[in-house]
Amino acid sequence: MTTWIKFCGTTSLEDALASIEAGANALGFIFAPSKRRILPEKAQEIIQRLPSEVERIGVFLDSNGEEISRTVREVRLTGIQMHGSRDIPPEIYRRLPQERRDSLRKIKSILVSADFRSALESALAFSEFVDAWLLDSGAGSGRTFAWQDAQAAVQNREGRFIIAGGLTPENVAEAVRAFQPWGVDVVSGIELEPGKKDQAKMKAFVAAVRKAEQQ
Repeated sequence: MTTWIKFCGTTSLEDALASIEAGANALGFIFAPSKRRILPEKAQEIIQRLPSEVERIGVFLDSNGEEISRTVREVRLTGIQMHGSRDIPPEIYRRLPQERRDSLRKIKSILVSADFRSALESALAFSEFVDAWLLDSGAGSGRTFAWQDAQAAVQNREGRFIIAGGLTPENVAEAVRAFQPWGVDVVSGIELEPGKKDQAKMKAFVAAVRKAEQQ
């Protein structure tokens, strides 16, 4: 299985193009409060210069359906990633054209903490509205979690699981081998500084994932 790779926190066209060249399948644009936050107008300027096959995922924190739907339309996102306590608002679907409702990739984060199994059960109850689950140690925390323990909790459950939190070119291979996720998501592990990507780290990250798949 080929692991889906998302480079998040895209803030410039230069970094977006370098991410694609490195081998990322998807780029993340953060519209939530963050050192890497980007305005919808700026994100659209970048996106209109990108190949159509590259996924463009908008990252939101406890946003309402109207705000998300408006951003999806204006920025021409291909997916949304929801963080926070809210579930993905149903009104998103009512406000989007039918073809966007069907094609939009919907990702919901689950915090991997002491009560992870309980949080997992609650989140999976909404599986008909979600395409993939992002397991994170905390938005922007830069910390990893126990991949094998999390894998044990999700095994035999249907769904696509994405690992995030503290991934780097040095540890992502171990994460892929331990969890065998559908996808991986990285921000700080491929940066020179917040909001600025490191081309060498991006290439090394992708190479490490692809090598781990073969093992």
